[in-house]
Amino acid sequence: MGIRNPGDHDQMDEEQAKKLGALLKQTREARGLSMRQLAKLVDVRDVTILRFERGDQAAPAPDKLARIANVLGLSLADVYALADYAVPNDLPSFTPYLRTKYRDLPADEIDKIQAYAARLARKHGVDLSGPAPGQDEA
Repeated sequence: MGIRNPGDHDQMDEEQAKKLGALLKQTREARGLSMRQLAKLVDVRDVTILRFERGDQAAPAPDKLARIANVLGLSLADVYALADYAVPNDLPSFTPYLRTKYRDLPADEIDKIQAYAARLARKHGVDLSGPAPGQDEA
């Protein structure tokens, strides 16, 4: 499946939906928010958050996904990358990109690539979370 525009209604595969749900749940819990609190902050029903986190939303509404990402402090590009949605003015950071682009590789091999990239980044003083605004336009 190729990258989709957020308005497209193609569906993620089950594995993608579960990975996205796991990220949202993990981040919500790390922020100390209940599903009910997050739902209220995002202005959706509690069951919507539950469905996202369980991976039941194979074609999540981009606006809801964007609001959830915003409240949780997640990069919209990273969240959209997991959902295979294109983000025209932003690129995902390295880890979500790697896991999305090369999803057929075993997880332990992706971890090795990520660890190697992290070592190289430290050696050269590069931040793998992405360029600062304006740095990639040059």
